[in-house]
This record gives sequence, structure tokens and C-alpha cells, in this order.
Amino acid sequence: MTGFFSLTRLWAMFLKEFVQMRRDRLTFGMMLGIPIMQLVLFGYAINNDPRDLPAALVATGNDPYTRAIVQALEVSDYYRFTELGVSAQDADRMLVRGDVAFVVTIPSDLAIRMQRGDKPQLLVEADATDPASAGAAISALPEIARQAFARVNMTRPEAQEGLEVVVHRRYNPEAISQYNVVPGLLGVILQLTMVMMTAMALTREYERGTMENLLAMPATPAEIMLGKVLPYLGVGAVQVVVVLTAGRFLFDIPFVGSISLLLTTTIIFVLALVLLGYFISTVAKTQMQAMQMTFFFFLPSLLLSGFMFPFRGMPEWAQALGEFFPLTHFLRVIRGIMLKGAQWPDVAVESYALVAFVFGFALLALLRFKRTLD
Repeated sequence: MTGFFSLTRLWAMFLKEFVQMRRDRLTFGMMLGIPIMQLVLFGYAINNDPRDLPAALVATGNDPYTRAIVQALEVSDYYRFTELGVSAQDADRMLVRGDVAFVVTIPSDLAIRMQRGDKPQLLVEADATDPASAGAAISALPEIARQAFARVNMTRPEAQEGLEVVVHRRYNPEAISQYNVVPGLLGVILQLTMVMMTAMALTREYERGTMENLLAMPATPAEIMLGKVLPYLGVGAVQVVVVLTAGRFLFDIPFVGSISLLLTTTIIFVLALVLLGYFISTVAKTQMQAMQMTFFFFLPSLLLSGFMFPFRGMPEWAQALGEFFPLTHFLRVIRGIMLKGAQWPDVAVESYALVAFVFGFALLALLRFKRTLD
């Protein structure tokens, strides 16, 4: 008869569990990797006060007032003029594509009107689809411009009062956060569910003991892969309809773009996700490992895609890393179509990136697929 409690048995169970945990290298790696990844991302990559935001300058003058404004905006660290002297039409297309966050328009007769004592206007158009990204820069703009004018007119301190700064918050003039969050939720929900469900496609066969029957079928790896992932496209289609309907009728999200273009790019995005999940299922040995690998991919994607934090507020290395996640490109596409009315030329680059993810994940999955159980 065994005693009520034995330290020897407890020690034996402890050693058994420790050895089993050490053998499961994937789980052990997750235990160490996830905390380190969170510390690095939250400590270095996340920034709620974006600086050095790209801007386009629409100005034909080269007078002291224009130079003073441009210099003051760049010195403020909020604005970085990547496009100088562009036309209003080109600047508008850059704003739609997301190439720039601001378009600063300075009238060509600014110096003449200032010397005449008029009240010229400085027009700043901001991409307000993400209110948190542009808020601080817009708030600092009037004071920056007035101080620049005051330095030019040191003998006339009243000159700074003659400048009127007009700010147009494009695409989201009321700075409603739901306009930015709800479209992004479509991508987040699709990524979490599609990758997780398909990540268990093959591991479920192994755990149920039906993988041998599957391999005995006269089907190629490509046929098995498509047979596994295509049913989940239907699940993704239902989720798309639910989220878009809720966004329109519950949150009154505007939809100014093409529904056919949105659905086409969404199908490409979902196909990339299910192929990623299938690739994970070829690597994982159990469903638990598949779920762990899914979350290991999901966490940095969520933080670096621009969904939770302003993408332009992150350092360059974090932005470069974020480009390797399909969610980053899909968020630009869906926000551009729904809020900006973007057309195919405006989202072509991001759409081609999603297509590249589809072929890349499919190739990796086919290379990893094994025709034997060992």
C-alpha cells in the first residue's frame, strides 16, 4: 500500500515531465521565444507618437517664406519631404496609394501676399485613415508654421498672425477610430481563423491514424493540398460577409471603393493564409504544436502590420520586417479601397505582394509534404 504522499514519486514525475518538455524542442523554444519577441517589439518597435512622416510638397515658389516653412516642418521631426515640387494630381495619387502621409500646398504668390499684408493660406492634406498616426503632427503644424514666418519677419512680429493654416483630414475627417479598426479587423480575424484551422489539416490526420489511408490514395501532393485548403475558402467567404455587413450597419463604416476589387484581393489574401496554415501542418507533429506555431506567427504580424500601432511610427528595421507578413499588405488594400476609393493601380503593388505569398507558401508546403509516415 502506497503512502499518502511520497517525495520520491514526486521527484520521479518531475524528472519525467522535464525530460518530455526537453524533447519537445518546439514548445520549449516557444516558451523562450515569445517573451523575448514581446520585449523586443514593445520595447523598440512600438511607438504611438510617429515622427519623420513622409510628405509631398506642392509649391512652385522659392521665396524665403516657402523655404522657412519647409525647413521648419522638417526640423520639427514630424515631417520628411520625400517628394518636392510635384503637381496637385500626382500628390493626390500618392496620398491614395499611401506613399505619403501629408501633402503640403504652398501658394506660389505667398511672398507677395505676405508683403502686401494679406492673409495667405497654407493647405495641409493629411491621410487620416489612421487618426493616431497623423494626430500629433497635425496638432503641431500651426505653431510650426507661425514660428517659421516669425523668423523670416523678425522686424514684423505681427506677420505670423497673417498666416492661416488649413488642415484637411482626408478620408476620415472626424477622426473616428472605428473607420481604421473595423476594416483591419477583417484581416486579423481571417488570419487567426484561417491559419489555425488549416494548420491542423495534416496533424489531425496523424493523430487520428488516418494519414496512412490518405497517403495510399492515388493523389498527388498538389491535389491533397488543394483538397485540404479549398473548403476553408468558403469559411473565409462567410467571415468576410459577416464582418463587412457588421461594419456597414453597426459601425457605419464608409465604403467608397469597388466591391469586386475588394473581394478579389480578399480571396487572394485568404488563399495565402490557408496555404500558410497548410505549410505549418507539414512542419508540426501534433495539433498542439500547430497551434503554437500559429500564435508565434500571429503575434508579430499583429504588432508589425499597422493594425494596433501606427506603421510609420516604427523604426525602419521593424517596418522592413513587417513587409514579410501578408496582413501588412492586406490592411493597406482594404483601407485604401473602403476609405479612399482606391482603384487597381493604387493597390496593384500590395496585391502582387499577396500573390507572391500565395506561390511562396504553396511551394514551401509542397516541398515539405512527405509521401511516407516516417
